[in-house]
Amino acid sequence: MSHLSPRSSRRVLDPIDRVSEVLFGLIMVLTFTGSLSVAESGRDDVRAMLIGALGCNIAWGIIDAVLYLMGCLAEKGKGIATVWAVRAAAGAEQAQSAIRDALPDMVASVLTPVELEAMRERIVKLPDPPKRATLSGEDWRGAVGVFVLVVVTTFPVAIPFIFMHELQPAMRVSNGIAVAMLFIAGEMFGRMTGRRSWFTGLAMVLLGVFLVAMTMALGG
Repeated sequence: MSHLSPRSSRRVLDPIDRVSEVLFGLIMVLTFTGSLSVAESGRDDVRAMLIGALGCNIAWGIIDAVLYLMGCLAEKGKGIATVWAVRAAAGAEQAQSAIRDALPDMVASVLTPVELEAMRERIVKLPDPPKRATLSGEDWRGAVGVFVLVVVTTFPVAIPFIFMHELQPAMRVSNGIAVAMLFIAGEMFGRMTGRRSWFTGLAMVLLGVFLVAMTMALGG
């Protein structure tokens, strides 16, 4: 039962779970780089853009790390509640219902009463769980991983503006890197979800461009 075991920080690097963070980080950077005017912007404008993009992604990385920790607590709390509900159940059928409710629908739908009963017996034999959920070192490492992933997304898109003095070529290279990162993120997501990877990669690029355009149009 996944809800009865601690959340693993290795999930931080799971493409399905983390594509949204990469996508958001890229969108935030692109809204800053896209605001530069090739004809009017100077080095001071570029410096201000880089500071703003990095600061924004640092802020989002902190927020996302906090949300990750909240998710860890919620998941552990649900597992603890499930254990106590199974032990306090009036009968085997009620206990099995509590177990079924704690499982993903697809998993719960294929379990037989015999299998649920075997799970109930194992849960009853477990040591008493804590009264409340607490964060482990692994959870904190996972949160740091989320933060790093979001912040690091800034640098590939920003690097051309640091090392290239001409704004127009730097913007072209930066946009090319962003498109490549969007495609790779979409391609990975496609492979993990059983869809055509190249098609999902292209769809992610189009989605990223649309979201950036919408964000800029709304003053983001």
